[in-house]
Amino acid sequence: MLSTAVSSLSLNAPVVRPAVSNARMAAITPGDVGTTKPLGVYDPLGLMTRMPDKYRRWQEMEIKHGRIAMAAVTHVLVTANFKWDGYCSYLSFPPLKFEDIPAGTLGSWAALPQAGWAQIVAIVAILDNSLFAQDPNLEPGDVVGDRIPWVRYDDPEVKFFKLNAER
Repeated sequence: MLSTAVSSLSLNAPVVRPAVSNARMAAITPGDVGTTKPLGVYDPLGLMTRMPDKYRRWQEMEIKHGRIAMAAVTHVLVTANFKWDGYCSYLSFPPLKFEDIPAGTLGSWAALPQAGWAQIVAIVAILDNSLFAQDPNLEPGDVVGDRIPWVRYDDPEVKFFKLNAER
């Protein structure tokens, strides 16, 4: 009964609209990659204007975590359908073959020795901090720059569409 009374009072309350800021967005502006029509720039907490450096770092981390998630999905799909011949680890007792590692995330995580996981984490950390380090002068997520001769999209319109669709 009390909840009905409280909910009826909330229906008659005046609508409070957030104040619209006229401050220029430092990190992203309408028309940039990541803005979706007709919504445009949606920043209800004002994170882009108050903390543009942190917002850029959050953009970089969002892209990085998305790439790791795509690699993890690829791992699950590939290991469910394909096994390499040979040994994954000679040092474990008994030696561990690739075909002995079960498919899936948790099964393969439990079957792989800790030294194997340490090697995987070490190589990802080394690559992340050396070859694929984020240059602050490049766009967030553009970790290759000119070090590797590769052009993803020649046409700027196709690049804009693809990056908006993938975000």
